[in-house]
Amino acid sequence: MTPGKGEAATKHPKDPSCSCNSGCRVEAVLSVDERGQMVLPKDVREKAGIKTGDKLALISWERDGSICCLALLKVENLSGMVKDVIGPLMDVQGNA
Repeated sequence: MTPGKGEAATKHPKDPSCSCNSGCRVEAVLSVDERGQMVLPKDVREKAGIKTGDKLALISWERDGSICCLALLKVENLSGMVKDVIGPLMDVQGNA
């Protein structure tokens, strides 16, 4: 599944020109446990530079009223406008 806004799905901090057109692929197949949790494989976390405590934004794309695609993006890579909207939510959740 290649989302129409692939750039958000594959953005990497070391390569600002990274987009779905430059190598979008399935990195892993994840299972969801009974609590709704998933584990990102270690090799994927290392490639993406994801460390313990990093905040990730869950990006979704809708088609015909249903979510068809999901992507994770490190919060630090969000554009200023989106970061301004999500930032206060992250603070509220962090203090809960």
